[in-house]
This record gives sequence, structure tokens and C-alpha cells, in this order.
Amino acid sequence: MRASERAYRALREEILDGALEPGAALAEVEQANRLGVSRTPVREALARLEADGLATAASARVLQVSALDAASIRSLYELREALEGQASRLAATRREPERFTALRERIADAPALLDAGEEGLRAYYDAVDALDDEIESAAANPMLGAALRSVRLHSARVRRLARHHPERLRAAASEHLLIVDAIVAGDAALAAHATHVHLHLSLRHALASIEARHPDGHRVA
Repeated sequence: MRASERAYRALREEILDGALEPGAALAEVEQANRLGVSRTPVREALARLEADGLATAASARVLQVSALDAASIRSLYELREALEGQASRLAATRREPERFTALRERIADAPALLDAGEEGLRAYYDAVDALDDEIESAAANPMLGAALRSVRLHSARVRRLARHHPERLRAAASEHLLIVDAIVAGDAALAAHATHVHLHLSLRHALASIEARHPDGHRVA
């Protein structure tokens, strides 16, 4: 793997996990020393992060981790509703029911995983990611799929706001189950509606989490 790819993946993971917080400076020299690579691979990695929307210019020479505030989260969810609602509609129309039937068991078992610590939490998110992948595959629209994958990068940053709220995660699992059932039934309207409900409740929780941490609403640390 090229050094620039390693640097990109490492920095992206730290941004998505919150190890690099919103507003954190992404200086080439500092990151190159920290990651053990030269400045050129880091420069390439930072350019990719900026293209992803995960880094923004703080000045002419310095990038920083993109803000994660109420306004940016609302914008993200407006886009998610358009993309994921349509993907659910298409998946319900074009799906192979048996693939979602098999996946349903994983989603149904997901709440129990939350009692197994970090390992269980990873398994929970693996099940949710598998559902996202299956919906994208069933929708069978490459352009929509590319847009969904881009949005997931930013959604992962918001998702960590619920990481330590098991009650929200259990509720989300039930919401995902409704989406799966609608797709298995081939009910496009219900699948889109269930997706809308899930995103509405997820957005409400994310905004409440931001307000609790930062009453001024400027950013999430």
C-alpha cells in the first residue's frame, strides 16, 4: 500500500472516530512526523480529505478537521433523506427477498450485542453497515451508490454521538428492522417512510447531543 494511502486511511479513521476533533489543525509537518512518513504522502492524503469534505481550509496554508455543528448535521440529514429514502424505495422494488430475510436475523439480534462492550458495539455497527450495503446493492443504481458512500463518511462522524447511548441504539435497531421488513414485503412506500422515520429520530438525537455538549451549538468536540 502506498504511503499516501496509508496516511489517508489513518487520518480518515481518526476523524471519523473523533480522535481528531472538529477544528483540529492538520499541519503537514506534524502529521508526517506523527505518522512516520514524508510530507508528500501527507499532502496527498490531506488533499483527498479536503475533497471528501472531512477537512477544510483554516487559512491559505493550513487545513483543519471540518466542523460538526447543528447546521452541518441538518444539511447532512436533508441529503440523507433524499438519497436513502430513494435507495429504500428502489431496494423494495428490485430486491432479492431471501438476501434481506437472512440479514433480518442479524438486525433483530443487534440490540443484544450492546451488552457485550466494545466488541458487541462493533458487531452492532457491522450489522447496520451490512444493511446499508445490501440496500445499495439492491437499489442497483451506481450513481446513487456513489453518492450514498460519500454521505456515509459524514454520517459516521455523527453516528459516534449515539455511541454511548444504548437506548438510542436499541431504538435504531427496531427502526432498521421496520425498513428490512418493508423491503422484504416489496412495499416501496413503506420502506421510504420507515427510512424517513429513522432519519428523523436519528437527527433529533444528534441535535440533542450537540446541545447537551455545547449549548452554543457551534461545534462538537
